Amino acid sequence: MTPPRLQLSGITKRYPSVVANSEVSLRVLPGETHAVLGENGAGKSTLMKIIYGSVKPDEGTVMFNGQVVHIKNPQEARALGISMVFQHFSLFDTITVAENVWLGLSKTLSLAEVTRSIEAKAAEYGLDIDPVRPVHTLSVGEMQRVEIIRALLTNPQLLILDEPTSVLTPQAVEKLFVVLKKLASEGCSILYISHKLHEIRELCNACTVLRGGQVTGVCNPANESNASLSRMMIGAEPPQLTHRVQDPGPSVLRVSNLTLAREDQFGVDLEGISFEVRAGEVVGIAGVSGNGQKELLCALSGEDSRPKPGSVRMGQVDVSAMHPGRRRELGLHFVPEERLGRGAVPTLSLAQNLLLTRQEAIAYPGFFGGWVRVKQLEAQAADIIARFNVKAGGPRSEARSLSGGNLQKFIVGREIDANPTLFIVSQPTWGVDVGAAAQIRGEILALRDAGCAVLVVSEELDELFEVSDRLHVMARGQLSPPVPAADATVETIGEWMSGLWDPEVQAHLAEMAATVDAAQGAGHA
Repeated sequence: MTPPRLQLSGITKRYPSVVANSEVSLRVLPGETHAVLGENGAGKSTLMKIIYGSVKPDEGTVMFNGQVVHIKNPQEARALGISMVFQHFSLFDTITVAENVWLGLSKTLSLAEVTRSIEAKAAEYGLDIDPVRPVHTLSVGEMQRVEIIRALLTNPQLLILDEPTSVLTPQAVEKLFVVLKKLASEGCSILYISHKLHEIRELCNACTVLRGGQVTGVCNPANESNASLSRMMIGAEPPQLTHRVQDPGPSVLRVSNLTLAREDQFGVDLEGISFEVRAGEVVGIAGVSGNGQKELLCALSGEDSRPKPGSVRMGQVDVSAMHPGRRRELGLHFVPEERLGRGAVPTLSLAQNLLLTRQEAIAYPGFFGGWVRVKQLEAQAADIIARFNVKAGGPRSEARSLSGGNLQKFIVGREIDANPTLFIVSQPTWGVDVGAAAQIRGEILALRDAGCAVLVVSEELDELFEVSDRLHVMARGQLSPPVPAADATVETIGEWMSGLWDPEVQAHLAEMAATVDAAQGAGHA
């Protein structure tokens, strides 16, 4: 009989404050697509890193193709035929996409050959990427595409994918699934981590469930429902959200004909962006990463202060040239898509990371700073940890010590806890388990019901349909006309994500916006 492609027996990994994996056993057959399911902090990432050689287990045995192996590092894993796409990417910012990919491939290949291979794979799988771009110019979604292409170029026997569909349109997800099913039919085994339960049920033919670092169940997901998988994973079904119908209030954010040239050659030009977000409503922006979302969010947060006067307003205040701190004073709180490095400083504690956007614990704040009330700061962080069920060692835990999903819960909680007037969030539940995702979305709707204006930028269409009152789509630096979420369909939004909306409608909306702006200008005069 053919031996399992991968067999783990009694894998245990301990850290000073937690047992990440305890006596974990897992078997993956050749050609099997095997899901690893669990809530944030369940030990999934640690287990995958053990398989890939990034982490050494304290106890247990790893067998690959019937042979006991001791994988010392990722290079040895790749030599065996194991490739992995991490949730937090392993890319060097200062070199190009092609150079990053080249580092993990045979040195017999030239950089030019690798570049051509990247272009071919990108075209084959519908993962648009420019091989000569420096990584620091890429969005998070584009970085994920690089990781997927790099893994596929190694022609793996075992492919580990951690949240691989976050950056794809529904049509592109279908195409990727065709590719993965083809790989599996050719004998490649796939370990698939996703919090999208419908994906697991469609794609995977086996599933191992982890809770608290231990295996709590093994099943065929095709025979399960989303509710039963949720119960196996978190011990309960996620709470149902209530989207209450209400009339929105006055305009809180108004963007009028925002046009910005890219700041570097690899960015995206913004062209005639116009929309508004009113008090008591959630406006969603869908789109594949790298179509101008990063540039738009920088203009809205204040990181880019180049917009022309009058193009970005909060209420009656022109904030186009205001820095982020001044906008926070007006009630704007912002969650960026990059958790580590932008949303949080990796080496600082959770309590210290509060000071990035919150000053309640600073006594006598002023131009020269002020005294930090440490006990108050740590108590504030502890409240957020408890309210948002963040699995951490406490307020003094370093940000980098948390799993991706738990760090996301803390960052989102930090900004929601500030009771903003305008809340802008990018990828609110990226890498977050179903229970935590339901909680975050519930908090967003609670903000909206309390009169906050909320702008959600996400590549997760189910999420946008669940929380949004109105939807736009961003493609190639332009914004589609708005559509009520109740009238939108996945097919329509998917087409619009490719830029296929009616340009005459867009031009008419831009003309209307210009007319309103002119009338407002005359009124002020």
